[in-house]
Parts: sequence; structure tokens; C-alpha cells
Amino acid sequence: MRITRRLFLQTTAAATAAGLARPAFARTAADRAVEEAKKYAGSTINIVWEAGLQALDPLNFSGPKWTELTGIEVRVVEVQTAEMFTKIMQEFRAGTGAYDSLNVIPAWMPDLANAGALEPLDALVEKYGYRDELQAIAPTYRDNQMMVDGKIYAFPDDGDVFILYYRKDVFEDPANQAAFKDAHGYDLAPPKTWAQFAEIGRFLTDKYAPQMYGAAFFRQPPYTMYMFQERFRNEGGRFFDADSMRATINSDVGVRVFDEMRAENAFMPPGVEQWGFVENLAAFLSGQTAMTISWPPYGRWAAGYGTDESALSWVPKSTVAGKVGYALPPGGHPQLAAGFCLAVASTSRQKEAAYLFNQWLNSEDISMQRVQLPYALRDPFRTSHFDDPVYKSRWPEAPEYLATLEAGSETGLLDLSLLQTDRYEEVLRQSISRLWAGEDPKAILDDAAAQWDQTTDRIGADKQGAVYRAWAAKSGAYPART
Repeated sequence: MRITRRLFLQTTAAATAAGLARPAFARTAADRAVEEAKKYAGSTINIVWEAGLQALDPLNFSGPKWTELTGIEVRVVEVQTAEMFTKIMQEFRAGTGAYDSLNVIPAWMPDLANAGALEPLDALVEKYGYRDELQAIAPTYRDNQMMVDGKIYAFPDDGDVFILYYRKDVFEDPANQAAFKDAHGYDLAPPKTWAQFAEIGRFLTDKYAPQMYGAAFFRQPPYTMYMFQERFRNEGGRFFDADSMRATINSDVGVRVFDEMRAENAFMPPGVEQWGFVENLAAFLSGQTAMTISWPPYGRWAAGYGTDESALSWVPKSTVAGKVGYALPPGGHPQLAAGFCLAVASTSRQKEAAYLFNQWLNSEDISMQRVQLPYALRDPFRTSHFDDPVYKSRWPEAPEYLATLEAGSETGLLDLSLLQTDRYEEVLRQSISRLWAGEDPKAILDDAAAQWDQTTDRIGADKQGAVYRAWAAKSGAYPART
């Protein structure tokens, strides 16, 4: 569970070269953070991080480096994603000061900020000269995942976005192209609409199954919940009536999306309804599926990048390296599913030390290295990440991969973010389970809308409505309609 010497030297050499290219007087945000943090040498900060691969960044790379540079020890508190919000709130209410730096999913920020669990950061951003570098974060993340009620509470730090992966060799096969065009009247290419997706998926399954199926997705409810949010909005759906705050997920759009999602399972591998992240990854890397949608790590691992790391020994050997293309999902507005931001706990007794660590982590210089760690799952989120010549050289198709991630960052859709967001999401998760069990889509969504309305009424429709309207006004809440 360590970064390979070769990869470390490549990354460090690139960062060093970039540093040497700057005038000696030009201190970066990373440099400033290090110099200012030295006054806290000998102290320890506790950082909350998602358990698993994500935590290998501060455990193996950034934590030890920060200690070397500043003398501040970094203690990583690993927490499962499903428990992070609860543990952050519990610590805030207890007021123990056990947490200093926090990783928060952007959808949680209204709840956490309104509760008082997050420290406002504007004064520290000004004090340590970080505002200019914040502007270089890709606009959708910067403009939508940093502020609550006009105040900065966190730094966007993970460019999570769904993209479509497809088998270029299968799509570009002349026999497949000719047969598909004869059958459907248009070229075989990455689907722009869900109707095209279904036609392509069925065509490829009919030809290749059971050796290969036209498509597969992770279908376990926690993942499919995000895919429903994306697809529902791309098809024109709205979550609520903004005036009454009555739920509208049971609209004709919602019912049609549920119908189509279930129908698509028929041309996917048997048992796909139970697939999670790993099962879907294994199927695509083994060549069992011709299309899938997932987060950015699939693209790196399909190319074989970094999979020789011991921490990635569980990732199946890719049989499709060099054969994978990248595109935006049907509809062109992918979900910015989950992701992480860096915040400071309001109960921390070392707020400035925690803030400086966050600024250093998030800075242009250090984040460029972090998003290229093959094992740590941090995905590009700065404009410079997409254009970096070192990253583009990592595998032959990396330039196309990064260009697709950048396109997704420009048109991506935010996760629904409300007060008590998880209560609404849990209803969606249960609804998806019922869908796979064969229940009627209209009845499922009618029940879901009723449960959403009950939650809204408990919170207060006026109070929740203000939060929803602020979220809906953001550029990434709904697709721009011309």
C-alpha cells in the first residue's frame, strides 16, 4: 500500500520543474500555507476522511509530506461514507473538538452549515491569500460546491462526475457499423439519448451475448439513486414545485424513467439488479460489457494506470486497455455524484492549523499531485488538472479522458441538496429496490412523493423551500434549456 518509486519520481519531478519555472519572489498558496503552519509545529490535527482507498492519500502521501514540511502531525480518522455525516454532527453536538479538518459531501453542506458544524472560511481565505487560486477551480465545482448563504464553508476537492465508457473496437467494427445503420438508420456511436442507448444496447447484446452484453450499470440503490437524479433532470423533470414544495418526482417523466431503467436490464447481464461498484467494474474490465457509466477511476483502471499498486490488487486485470472510449452520458449533463469538499470543524481547537492544511491540500501545486495518485480516488477538479501535460502522458488515451472529464465538469448536475437530504435519498433508495422487485413504477413514485411531502412538512415547507430555491438557482441544479 505505497506509491511506486517510478510514479512518485515522475510526479515529484513535474512539480519541482513547475516550481523552478516560477520567479523566486512568487510564493504559491501551497508555499504560504507551509510557512504559516510552521508556527504550529509539534501539534497534531485530526482529519476525517472516507475509509478505504480515499484515505491512502493522507496516510501515504499528503499527511507524511505535511509533517515533513511543517512539523504538524496528521492523524487520519477513517469513517465509512454512510456514517460520515452522522459522526460529524455527533461530534459537533458533543463539542469535544475531536475533529479539525473535515471531508464533506457537497449535498450535506446546507445541513452542516445551518447547524453551525462548519467554520466559515472567508476571513482565513483573505488572511492567507487563497482567493485567486480558488477561482482556478473548475467553475461548476467552484460556483456550486463552496458556499452556503454567500459564505465560503469548504473547498471543492474531488471532481466526481459520471461519464460513459464504451468499447471503441466494438463500436468501430465495420460490420457492426453497417448492420446497425441498416437496422436503425443512424451511425453506431456513443448514444446521445436514452432511446439510442437502448437501441445500441439491444443490438450489441443480440449479437454478442452471452460472451458480451451491450451494457451494464451498477444497480444497487445507493448508486442508482444518483443515476435516477441525473436522468430524471435530463429528461425535463423537476424534484419539487418551487412554490408549494410538493414533490413532483412522480410526474410522467419520473414514471417513464423508471419504466425505461427496468426495461434496460433485459439486455444487461443476468443478475445486474444486484451489481455494485466492483461487480460492474469487473464486468467492464473483463470485456463482458460494451458500455457502462461510472466515476472517473474506471477510466484510469481500464487503461491499466496504477493497477500494479498493491492497494489496487483487488482491481481485476484489464483486458480492454487501449480499446476504451469516453463520452458524456445520454443527455449531456452528467451527475456530479457525491464528491468531497474540505472544511474545518467549528468545534476544532486548531482551526488555523486545520485551515492551512486544507489550503495546502487543495492548492494548485499539491492537488495536481494528489489527483494523479492511482490509488487515492481524488479526481480532477481544477482547470489546470485537465490540461496538465504530465497527466496527459499517463496512458495513450489520457488526453481524451481528461477532455471528457472537463466537459462533464462544465455541464454536470449537482446532487439534490436540502435540509435532511438523506431522508429524501433514503426514499429514493427504497423506491429503486421496489422497482427491481417488479412493483408498478407509478405506484412506487406516488408513495415516494408522499413520503417526501411528509418530510418537507416536518421540516417546514417555507424553511425547506428557501433551501431548495437557493439550490435550484445554482447553475448546476437543472440543465439549461434553450
